Amino acid sequence: MEFRFVYIIAGSDAEARTIATTLVKEHLAACANIIPGMRSIYRWEGKITEADETVLIAKTSRDRVPALMERVRVLHSYDCPCVVSLAVEDGNPNYLDWLAEEIT
Repeated sequence: MEFRFVYIIAGSDAEARTIATTLVKEHLAACANIIPGMRSIYRWEGKITEADETVLIAKTSRDRVPALMERVRVLHSYDCPCVVSLAVEDGNPNYLDWLAEEIT
């Protein structure tokens, strides 16, 4: 099984918690980590913008990424949320076994 960590930016801790809980409940992710307190600087609609945001990392399998991304798009408050899938090349075999068990 191929695994992915999906990096998601949420507009608040509460939004990240809602997305994370939904993804785990619906077996789209085995686990989600929420990292509060990120400061983003980016260009949006031609203006430099700063915002406090929250990082969410969802752990899943490659085959669940499309459904996970669609679910995030539905739940997310942003018009264009950052949702990026990163391949897991290697890891603790026991952890990867647990991950596979939780998303099947």
